[in-house]
Amino acid sequence: MSFKKNVVIGLMLFALFLGAGNIIFPPLLGQMAGENLFIAMVGFLITGVGLPLLAVISIANAGGGLQTIAGRVHPLFGILFTLILYITIGPFFGIPRTATVSYEIAVIPFLTEGLLDAKWILFVFTIFFFIITTVVALNPAKLVDRIGKILTPILFTVIAALALKSVFTPMGTFGSAKDAYETQPFFRSFIEGYLTMDVLAALVFAIVIINVLRDEGITKRGPVLKAMTIAGLIAAAGLSFVYISLGYIGASSIDVIGLQNNGGAVLALASKVLYGSSGTAILAVTIIFACLTTSIGLVSACAQYINEVFPKYSYKTYVFIIAGFSALISNVGLAKLISISLPVLMMIYPLAIVLMLLSFIDKLFDRKPIVYSLALIATAIVSVFDGLSNADIHFATVDSILSYLPLYEQQIGWIVPAIVGALIGIAIAFFTKKS
Repeated sequence: MSFKKNVVIGLMLFALFLGAGNIIFPPLLGQMAGENLFIAMVGFLITGVGLPLLAVISIANAGGGLQTIAGRVHPLFGILFTLILYITIGPFFGIPRTATVSYEIAVIPFLTEGLLDAKWILFVFTIFFFIITTVVALNPAKLVDRIGKILTPILFTVIAALALKSVFTPMGTFGSAKDAYETQPFFRSFIEGYLTMDVLAALVFAIVIINVLRDEGITKRGPVLKAMTIAGLIAAAGLSFVYISLGYIGASSIDVIGLQNNGGAVLALASKVLYGSSGTAILAVTIIFACLTTSIGLVSACAQYINEVFPKYSYKTYVFIIAGFSALISNVGLAKLISISLPVLMMIYPLAIVLMLLSFIDKLFDRKPIVYSLALIATAIVSVFDGLSNADIHFATVDSILSYLPLYEQQIGWIVPAIVGALIGIAIAFFTKKS
């Protein structure tokens, strides 16, 4: 492809990634990390940028979608795990969150006091939000033009306006680190990166980009891998700029706006300080465009995959079903969505990471399913109980045993079991082959 086309597709991928969660979490991280912002941002960038980049490349390297990689464990596991991931990042959590965050940050600030508790406004907003999502997602061939050429530049411009203003006219100095960010800023922000859902989103969005490349006539594995890598690097650069900028805004804002309990409030107040009364409007535009691009990408990706697994109905039918279901789920509210999603993410995020990383080295063990299976089983034993713990469901005996694992207190105790499981699997595969 031409350089210009590569850039456009890279910008499209960047916009698909940059949803509401990506915008509201870094400012709060900045406030909490304070003087430890640098080390905290390193941890956040690993899960929010580095791993998603690897995920995009892993899909291209595998020569297919997520099911191709997951199917190396077992064909049935490939279908079930992929469906679970698409449902999680799609109509159950990811897509509804785009609408609820848009409403919380871009609509509520403009409501009069008497309308703040009116649930019908959220219902009406979600209907309009998903009508726009549906119209754009119905023709995935035009996603590049609509997102890469139109929505992304607008989105990037409004974020850059906030970021540059905060640098040239800073609101204040960095405060002291708070809570876990004082003692474990790296590990706390590493886990915080789960909430962006970017690794899961990368495994989903990759197939959207691959289909765009196919429409451009690029089908061979080598050129696809090259184009996906370029797109991934462009998206990673854009995400890094946004995260660092928003983290800086949060870290430098406490002197003026005080400590807030969510990133949306941090951004709303900071934008008002930086740009006066027009700041709230700038933020509203940013959030709506960010949420729409992510919603469109997720609806399109989910509809494409479900259409492949269950081809009885058309792609367009699934777009309507997914968008309609997401609109209904959106009306439970943002707080409940986030509280439910974190335990689920704690369970499946580590599995997705291990699966992705093994796909890069599986030629070393001839892609033996035993290696994938043991690594994922060992990971799941820890991640499932991590998720249950985050849902306030505790098993004293199990928690006591798992507490001996390295990094368990940091909520990444699955790393060592995953490595041990993979090594045992490799040893079994080696001796089986030798026999």
